[in-house]
Amino acid sequence: MSTLATELDHLKNHVTYPANKAAVVAACNGMADAPKEDSAWFAKNLPDGNYRNAEDVMRALLARV
Repeated sequence: MSTLATELDHLKNHVTYPANKAAVVAACNGMADAPKEDSAWFAKNLPDGNYRNAEDVMRALLARV
């Protein structure tokens, strides 16, 4: 599985929603198979807020690209 697919799967299946930024970042920092650069970018670029589901997180990140 690609790194992106692994990270998206993690957002969908390993984060308990609803979640705020801190909860999402904390859950994602537990991903040992994600490159450190990806984790750092994620933490820096995910806006503060509350997320109802993985799609909300993805939309917020896509708006930053």
